[in-house]
Amino acid sequence: MERIANVALLGLSLAPLVVNVDPNVNVIVTACLTVFVGCCRSVKPTPPSETMSNEHAMRFPLVGSAMLLSLFLLFKFLSKDLVNAVLTCYFFVLGIAALSATLLPAIKRFLPNKWNDDLIIWHFPYFRSLEIEFTRSQIVAAIPGTIFCVWYAKQKHWLANNVLGLAFCIQGIEMLSLGSFKTGAILLAGLFVYDIFWVFFTPVMVSVAKSFDAPIKLLFPTADAKRPFSMLGLGDIVIPGIFVALALRFDVSRGKEPQYFKSAFLGYTFGLALTIFVMNWFQAAQPALLYIVPAVIGFLAVHCIWNGDVKPLLEFDEGKTKDAEEAEAKESKKVE
Repeated sequence: MERIANVALLGLSLAPLVVNVDPNVNVIVTACLTVFVGCCRSVKPTPPSETMSNEHAMRFPLVGSAMLLSLFLLFKFLSKDLVNAVLTCYFFVLGIAALSATLLPAIKRFLPNKWNDDLIIWHFPYFRSLEIEFTRSQIVAAIPGTIFCVWYAKQKHWLANNVLGLAFCIQGIEMLSLGSFKTGAILLAGLFVYDIFWVFFTPVMVSVAKSFDAPIKLLFPTADAKRPFSMLGLGDIVIPGIFVALALRFDVSRGKEPQYFKSAFLGYTFGLALTIFVMNWFQAAQPALLYIVPAVIGFLAVHCIWNGDVKPLLEFDEGKTKDAEEAEAKESKKVE
């Protein structure tokens, strides 16, 4: 299924180059396919070594607000071209890393095992304590990533923007771990308020989104000359996506079919579709998390309550590895 989703995502990204694609449908299907791919890639043999804590989740909206306001002030008091030039350099490097990591699983299949497994350690000159570890496979994957980022930096084509944006989303959903559903609920609730405040009560969010010439949003071509693109922020994909991915890993940890993943994913799809509907109805920008957060949490909660799995869901914690749990069991036996 993941391969089919990858092919569908690639085809949908290229489709507007040759045919007219309804931007509303494009937004919903592209976002849902991206979440699906990221969730599938997030399932790994070993639990994540680091997870987000409740304190980090509480601080996240405040840090995000500070960064958003800083960008708004930069665009207001400095040259927009200068700010975007600096950001382009930053996202050029970040884009190579994200695109290379996204392509790596496909590229590794065609390379010798030695290239995939043997680590190369490179020390920085004059700073021998600083080092970078990489494999030959990662170098090979970085070649198309670098070429693509050069094209993006020169042309700033909407397709290049979207490919980098999708790579950021997939890597974010794959690599970030909330740890527990409690932490996820805290994060989503905080960003729910964050999104509403900055979109409805200030011009900051919309202003930064329009001024920020970098792959922090997906662009979907329209037939309207006055509004050539519809936009969707990457946060509206990644933030709910890591919660949906947690539901999938919860299902996998229990050795069952992905039932709660399906309900969370359905909630995301419904919430995003509702966002598009309301946006078109009022002809105004909408905070997507206003609709997505209640839908994702609501669909998952109703399904969980119906099945009587509230306690195991709330007790699920990825931060505890199997080894740690075994160690705790041994310690408890010693005490007895």
